[in-house]
Amino acid sequence: MGVWNLLSERIIIMARASLTNSRRKLPVGVVFSTTGPYRTIGRELLDGAMLAISEVNKSGKFDFSLNAIARNPGGELAEYRKICEGLLASGEVRHVVGCYTSSSRKEVIPIFEKRDGLLWYPSHYEGFESCNNVVYTGAAPNQHIVPLTGYMLQTYGDRAYCIGSNYIWAWENNRIMREIVRGCGGTVLAEKYLSVDSIDADHVVQEIMTLRPSFVFSSLIGVSSYAFMERFYQAKKEHGRLASAEIPMCSSTLSEPELFKISPASAIGHIASSVYFQSRKSAANEKFVNDYTAGYGPGRVTSADAEAAYNAIHLMANAVQKAGSADIEAVKAALATVEIEAPQGKVWVDQDNNHCFLTPSLGMSNSEGGFDIVWSAEGPVKPDPYLVNFDAREFRKDVSRKNWGTNAADGAHLRVVK
Repeated sequence: MGVWNLLSERIIIMARASLTNSRRKLPVGVVFSTTGPYRTIGRELLDGAMLAISEVNKSGKFDFSLNAIARNPGGELAEYRKICEGLLASGEVRHVVGCYTSSSRKEVIPIFEKRDGLLWYPSHYEGFESCNNVVYTGAAPNQHIVPLTGYMLQTYGDRAYCIGSNYIWAWENNRIMREIVRGCGGTVLAEKYLSVDSIDADHVVQEIMTLRPSFVFSSLIGVSSYAFMERFYQAKKEHGRLASAEIPMCSSTLSEPELFKISPASAIGHIASSVYFQSRKSAANEKFVNDYTAGYGPGRVTSADAEAAYNAIHLMANAVQKAGSADIEAVKAALATVEIEAPQGKVWVDQDNNHCFLTPSLGMSNSEGGFDIVWSAEGPVKPDPYLVNFDAREFRKDVSRKNWGTNAADGAHLRVVK
C-alpha cells in the first residue's frame, strides 16, 4: 500500500509538471529589495509572492503558468526605476508585483504609465493616490491609521508624539494622525524624522522621556524602527522602570518578522494596526501559515507584507484567467468579478479606485513574538484612499463616548474581539 501511494504521488507530480510545461508562460516581474535598510520586509514580500506563484503553477485551474522574473533593487530608487524600465521595455512583461516604500512606488509609476504596464503594489501606504496603472493590495489609510488613532485616543489619551522615517509614508501618516488628534481636542507634542537607514534614535527617545506623551506613533521602517524600539525599551527601564502600557508605542508597519529583529523584552506591548496577523483563526490562514513555514523553514513567521504580495499574485492570476489575456485593460475589467479567500478573509478590488476591500485589525505584541488581536472589523472595509468618507464630527463623538468603531461613519466598523 505504501509503495502504491508513493507511485501515485510521483505520477501526480509528473502529471502536474507536464501540465505546467505545456501551458503558455506569463512573465511576471517580482521587484523587492532583499538587501538594504528594509531587507527584512523585502524578503517577506518576495516570499509571499513566490509562494503564490508556486500555488498558481501547481494548480490545474489556470491555462497558463507564471514565470517569475525576480529583481533586487537593494533599496535604491535609481535601481527601481532602471529595473522596471528594463522589464517593461522588453514588451513581454506587462505585470509587475513590487515596491515597498512609497518613494519607490512613486519613482516607477511614470514608467508604468508610459509603457502601459500594471504595478501590483502590496504594501500598506499613506493613501491620497489612485493610478490606473496600479492595483493596491495593501491597506489604505482608513484601513490602518484611522482605526489605530481611534483606539489610541480612546484607550491611552490624547497627547501624541510622532516619529517616522524621512519620506512620504511618514510625512502623510503623521499629517493624518495630527489632524485627527487635534480634531478630537488632543495635542501632537512633537513630530520628528530619521533618515531611512539611521539607527541613531537617542535624541528622540530622550525627548519622549521628557515630554511623557500618552502614546508614541511610529512610522519608522527597517533598521531605524528596530534601533528605536531597543533604545525606547532601555530608556523606559532607566526612567522609573515604566511598564509597556505606559507611553505605549503604536505603528501601522510593525509585523511579526520584525519582532524577531529586536530583543524579546523590547518587543512586548506594542500596538500594531494591520489587515493581517498570523494569529488570525481561519482555515485559509492555517493553510497559508503551514505552507509558508513548509516552504521557507519552521522558524519563519508570516506577516501582512507577505500576505499582501501573496494576495496580489492570486488576484492577478484569477483576473488573467477570466480575461483570457494579460492585456492590462482586460485584466482590470476582469478584476470586477474576482474575489479571493485570502488568509485575512475575503478580498476583492474596488473598481472605483483600484484598492482592495480589506479587514482591519489591531493587535498587541506578546512575549511569543506574535500579536494578540484586540480589535477587528466585522468584515471587509471599502478602501477610502483620500478619506473622503471620513466624518471628523462623528469620529470625535465616538471617541468621546468611548464607543469608537461602532458607527458606520468612521469607515471601519470595528468591534472588540472577545
